[in-house]
Amino acid sequence: MMQGLSPLKLALSRCRGGFAAVAGFSFVINLLVLSTSIYMLQVYDRVLTGRSVETLVYLTLITTAALAAMGALEFFRSRLLVQLGTWIDRVLSPQVLGRGLENALRGSSYRTEALRDLATLRGYLGGGGIMALFDAPWMPLYLAFIFLLHPLLGLVALGGAIVLFGLALANNALTAGTLKQASAASARAYQAADAGFRNAEVIDGMGMGGVLARRWDAANASVLALQTTASDWAGVINAFTKPFRMFLQVAVLGLGAWLSLRHEVSPGAMIAASIIMSRALAPVEQAIATWKQTTAAREAWCRLDRLFEAPSLRPPGMELPRPQGRLSVDAVVYTPAGAKEPVLKNLSFAVPPGQVLAVIGPSAAGKSTLARLIVGMLSPQQGRVRLDGVDVFGWNRADFGSYVGYLPQDVELFPGTVRENIARMEQGDPAAIVAAARMAGVHEMILKLPNGYDTEIGEQGSVLSGGQRQRIGLARALYRRPALVVLDEPNSNLDAIGEEALNQGIAAMKEAGSTVVIVAHRPSLMVNVDCVLVLNEGQAQMFGPRDVVLAQLRRPEQQSAPPQVRVVSSERTGS
Repeated sequence: MMQGLSPLKLALSRCRGGFAAVAGFSFVINLLVLSTSIYMLQVYDRVLTGRSVETLVYLTLITTAALAAMGALEFFRSRLLVQLGTWIDRVLSPQVLGRGLENALRGSSYRTEALRDLATLRGYLGGGGIMALFDAPWMPLYLAFIFLLHPLLGLVALGGAIVLFGLALANNALTAGTLKQASAASARAYQAADAGFRNAEVIDGMGMGGVLARRWDAANASVLALQTTASDWAGVINAFTKPFRMFLQVAVLGLGAWLSLRHEVSPGAMIAASIIMSRALAPVEQAIATWKQTTAAREAWCRLDRLFEAPSLRPPGMELPRPQGRLSVDAVVYTPAGAKEPVLKNLSFAVPPGQVLAVIGPSAAGKSTLARLIVGMLSPQQGRVRLDGVDVFGWNRADFGSYVGYLPQDVELFPGTVRENIARMEQGDPAAIVAAARMAGVHEMILKLPNGYDTEIGEQGSVLSGGQRQRIGLARALYRRPALVVLDEPNSNLDAIGEEALNQGIAAMKEAGSTVVIVAHRPSLMVNVDCVLVLNEGQAQMFGPRDVVLAQLRRPEQQSAPPQVRVVSSERTGS
């Protein structure tokens, strides 16, 4: 593996052999293109003057064989480029997806667009734009052949090539910046539309469809205006390019006829020069015609390169043995990106293996942020969150995930079956899937679904109620009996029966030796709790055994607290 290269550049470097083969094919193809010109030259200069049918037959057979070989090489070249694009996509798409997930955790909007950019690169490798790039370097070969026919013909062809190159550069100068702005505006517009689709119920329920449509229309109009401007300039260039190339053919024919009348070239040379010049300038014309695709591919490359050049969210980490579940939070300070004040301030506590901790407190106290820190989604600016002494943020994620269960406030299920969602989108062990469902108290409910565990739940679990989604999400968190389980408001969508099943699940996890952290508001979840952490404005206001903390909270004033309860004054201490 080449050191210091991003995955994007490394993948392209591994394709050097394939691109070299494409360049070799291009060289042979461009040599074979000369066969038609040579055929014309020989027909006019030898066959017609010598009236030799045998020569005509042999020339025709040779030229036909050359054109057949050229067609085969064109097919192989195109096929190879498509295969290279497909291979690059297959190699990079998992890494792009992983970086997109990291961007989602960072709050960056460049996520699904990265996959679209990778698809843009793949499509460009199999399109006509890149063919022009491989054919353009052989233009001097054609120009040299024309110069051999006559220097004046070569000068006309060279002058035409310079003018067309100038048009290509003008096309880039006039459209590149506008297309870049249009691409960025389009990405913002689609992100806003995606947000609207995700909140379709809210938009429909409160009659916000018209507002969403107007916002989309305004954003889309801006995109269309930019694209129209770029297309107008490109249209002007294209409108001049084709007639100019045809004029060059006329000029070469006219000059060739004049030189032929002066007996400086043969009639065959006149025709051959016209055909060769047309082929020589074709890649430039094609590059101008496909400049929009080339620009889009270049912008996609730059965005992907920046994505891979950015540092990873966390180190790779190594696999570690299954933890016992000893959780410790040491002097943690966390400030979200763009915020001025920390959400958590100098927070410290520890939970032994097999105990249940309830985190309570008012809204915006930092409870959900603490839950994300415990499962390693976030990294504190100061302090550490450790599981069995290991920093959870630096733990190998696939390895860490097999030991941890997490149920967020907003439960997201994936398109697929109930079974796949419980097994975390793997095939899963049926016994472990049923055990997790039983522990979550959802087994009987699943059996009542149309196809039981094989029921397709639809996009984001649309065929399920909110309570059903939450209970299946709980079963997913309990899959394979994790050592640590973090539940953020696990009863927010549950009725009395669901809460009873949840409490039974917490008891079962506790009995199995799992450490459980519950972010809770309702006292009904305190049945199996061992200790309670009271958060207020990001600080630990109180931490200790459940009964003692709850009793202390019922008192009108926090005074004469038992020694096993740590009470922090409501006055702010330095963080």
